[in-house]
Parts: sequence; C-alpha cells; structure tokens
Amino acid sequence: MREIVTIQVGSFANFIGSHFWNFQDELLGLVDDPHGDPVFKNQSLDMDVFYRAGEMPQGIPTYSPRLLSIDFQGTLGSLSSHGSLYHEIPSAPMHVRTWTGNVTKLVSDPQKKNLFLQRLDEEEHGKPSAEEDDHIQDKDIVECLENGVHFWTDFSKVHYHPQSLYELKGLWMDAQEFDNYGIGRDIFSEALRGEEINDRLRFFVEECDQIQGIQFIVDDSGGFSSVAAEFLENIADEYTNTPVLLYAARGPGPGTTNKNALGRKDSISKALHDAVSFSRLSSFSKLIVPIGLPFLSRSKASTFLCIEDSKAYHCSAVYAAALHSISLPFRMESIGSATDSHYVAGAIDVNGIVQMLAGQARQNMVAILDVAMPAPCLTGEQNKQSVQRGLHSLTPEIAEDVEDFRAIESTTVHGIHHSGGNPASISEVQDSIFASYESALTRPMFSHLSVALCPLPIPLPFPSIFSNLVRERGELLDSPIYGSQSRGSLDVHSIPMAARLRSSNAILPYIETRLGNLRRFGIEKGAPGSEVLRSWGFEKDELQDMGEELSRMVMALDPREESSDSD
Repeated sequence: MREIVTIQVGSFANFIGSHFWNFQDELLGLVDDPHGDPVFKNQSLDMDVFYRAGEMPQGIPTYSPRLLSIDFQGTLGSLSSHGSLYHEIPSAPMHVRTWTGNVTKLVSDPQKKNLFLQRLDEEEHGKPSAEEDDHIQDKDIVECLENGVHFWTDFSKVHYHPQSLYELKGLWMDAQEFDNYGIGRDIFSEALRGEEINDRLRFFVEECDQIQGIQFIVDDSGGFSSVAAEFLENIADEYTNTPVLLYAARGPGPGTTNKNALGRKDSISKALHDAVSFSRLSSFSKLIVPIGLPFLSRSKASTFLCIEDSKAYHCSAVYAAALHSISLPFRMESIGSATDSHYVAGAIDVNGIVQMLAGQARQNMVAILDVAMPAPCLTGEQNKQSVQRGLHSLTPEIAEDVEDFRAIESTTVHGIHHSGGNPASISEVQDSIFASYESALTRPMFSHLSVALCPLPIPLPFPSIFSNLVRERGELLDSPIYGSQSRGSLDVHSIPMAARLRSSNAILPYIETRLGNLRRFGIEKGAPGSEVLRSWGFEKDELQDMGEELSRMVMALDPREESSDSD
C-alpha cells in the first residue's frame, strides 16, 4: 500500500477539497452502479491510496477519506465536527463552583440543511421517494446549490471520520478580517491547538502501511498561511522523509481585490503578505504549486466554462478537477515497467513527481499547474497537438509563451475520445501526445505522461459551469446548444480531462514579484512596511534569510543570473 494523507487548511482549501472528495465518491459509486458507464467499471485505480477502511461501533464497515481539514469554528454548516459516521456524545455540563450568581446559557440554532443534504438524509435512511408527494427533484437541488452555497459542507456528499474535521475553537472570525500572515501567526501554537492537530495527523499517518506523501492544500490569501506554515514545520520535523506536495490556493474574495482600489498601506500589507506567505510555505514543502487566478472567468482555462468569479463554489470546482487529474497517477495500479494495463499507463508516486520536477539539475521547487477542461478530442478538425494546445495555466502571474529548453513536465490525460465519440485507447493517446512532442518547435527537456480511460465524473452537486458548447460526455461542439447558457450535472455526466505540472522559467515573474516586494517594502533601509513586518513578529535577520532564499529560487531559473554568477 502507498497511502496519501490529505490536509486542507482554510476556507477555500476546504471548498476545493469538498469537490475533490465528491469526485472520488462518485467514482466509488459508479463502480457498483449496474446502469453506469462501463468505462468506470475497470478503473485500475487503487482508491485505498486516499481512503481508509474502518468500522463503526455497531460493526458496520466504513470507508472514509484519509483527511485532516482545518477551518474556523462555525464553518461546517449543518455538519457536526464529529462527522456523520458516528453519533456525537454530548459533553457533560461544566459546573463552575467559583461563581454563585445567575448563569445565562446561549445556544445558537443549528444550521438548516439545504435540499441536497435533505436528499442525502433521505437516501441514508432508505426512505422511498414514493412516500412523499414533495420529493426533492434533481433540478431543485441544482438550483438550490447555484443560489445558496454558504459553507463547503453544503455540497459535500462524503462521510468524514471523526478525526478529520478540526475547528479552530474560539475563532469565529470573518475571512475579511483574517487577511494577513501576521494575524494567524500564533494561532497554531495557542491553546494546545498545535498538539491537537498534530495528534490527528499522527492518527492517520500511523495507520498507513507505507505512506507515499502528503497532499496539502492551503488557502494562502490570509492568516491561514501562517497556520499552515507552522503545521508544515512540525511535519518537516516529525516526518522528515515524507514528501509534501503543497497547493497554495487563492480563491475569490480578499485575495482577488483590485490593487488600484486599495490604499497604500493596505497595498503594502498585501504585497508583504504574498511575499512572506510564499517564502514560509515553500521552505517546508518539497514542491509548491500556486493556484488561483484573480479572474478565472476571463482566463483561457475557462474557454468552455461559465464561471462566476465571486462564487467560491464555482472557482473551487475547476481547481479540484485539476487536482483530481494530477492525483490519478498516484493511485494507478502499477502493472510493471514493461507493460501497462488496458485502462491506465504511467503510474508514478508523490515522491516520483517531486524528484522529477524539483530534484533535477535546476532544483526548481515551484511548479505551474495547467488544465484543459474539458480536454479536446484526438481527431477531427483539430490537429494532433490539440490536447497540449488546450492546456492553460491555473497558476497566476506567469510569463506566457516563453521558450524554456530545460523545462520538465508531467501530464495526465484521461477520458479522451475521438471526434465520433468513441473512447481513445491508451496507446492512441500516447501516440498522439508523443507525435505532438516530435513535431513541436520547442519541447521540454523531460516529460512524463500518464493516461487513463476513466473520464472525470460529474456528481450531482457539481456547479453549472459548463458552456453551451459542452455535450453530455464532454464533447466540444462547433455551435452552441440552443436555449442554454450554462450546463451542469443534469446535462453533462462526465468530461475528458488533461492536467499538467511543469517546472519552467515561466514562473519567474511570480517569484520575482515577491522578492522585489520583500526587498522594497520590508528589507531596504527606510522600507515603508518594516513596521508591519515587526508587528507580524519578523526580525530583520529572518527577513534577510527569506530574501536570500527567494533570490536563490530566481537564480535557479534565470539564465541571466546564472551566466553573471559564472563570470
């Protein structure tokens, strides 16, 4: 067994995770669905990599994500922090003997479950739909979620283990107030939170036979960056040989604020947050992947999507789909070095990805995430390079169309079909991709390809973000479907996907911006943000170390810096 433990820290990270686990749950359900598409029957994917088997006190077997989720208190909506698998034991009332006066007890009303969660309760208790005249319809659920998602649990259809959901007790803070690195710096270590979180992680790690790595998603737009950094530091100390694949995610809200609308003080604070957050997070992970475009709806990645940027429910679905694709090789059944199965090819583990992208001669640990959603077909009017041409970045602030002869990339393609709708075989996809590399004017120094027949399943609670050019199985049309602006899970049941992690000097602007801001606003003599950094608890020596590390990252990627050093 080669298990992965997933950690989600912060609101937007949990939105991404909620979609990610919905995809996994959908895959599990389709395997046993007698009416399901045969392509889902033989996935050759080992779901035990991400899931753990357990047992309820009544002896009922359980199968739940190997997950640790961290968020504010009160962000679980109608879901208990104990999850839904076990009955919560009410805590005994505390008797305060030192107080003789009156005591007032304030109890908030529980969050009301939306239509989707009510439907799950129906199915859980085996209630036949014929018993109720007002049975909840799928179209009502889709409409309800489009207009009423407040918490990431509102659209989650997964059962979580009691150790999985950790609320930062005592913090009922609004995300708008939790908007910088300094505000969250001591939260991890206060009130025994760090010990409790470490114990929960230890619970999942110690039951692994042979852990292959940690998939870590953090909302890095505010104070959760510092919570994650302290947690990552502990992980680095305790699990030295366990690689961490870190996704630093930024969603709609404070992280997408128009810089021109901010005052100078707020702009400096935000710039310093970005620099310090990236520096600290990257120092405790083997590979960091920044994701989160300021305006996803306007990006090339949304060519066939209809995104509302203000909705975390929308944006997180795209990032989750890309993470799902990237994670497929981690659970592919390895047939052997000489052969692959009819269903998957190109299995690789977390350490393999990390060593490939960050452990080569260049030593670049910052990767770019690209996605094609849906991925185009192999044949038809598009040429053989269509899959690669359809890949567009979900990583912000990168250089476009740069030539990098030392680039390294790992691509996953799954569920691809021909223009006629027939699924493309593993070998056909491989031949097409390899042929496109051969004919390209520039090609990466090294590339790895993973292929699977299984497409991305679209679960019922997935948002209606597909354009009217996307058909039921993700086929792309030349002309729009009449009478439809956007399409969701009732119209699109699965889609072909392609996703790519690449090490390229295209990431230079992202790193250089953070290095420049750290120097200008925090390190240089008379820097206008020095007081802000002091209030966040950073001394000058620590800032100098951050600057030097960011400078080394730039030098590893910038050939001009390398040539000047050699002179």
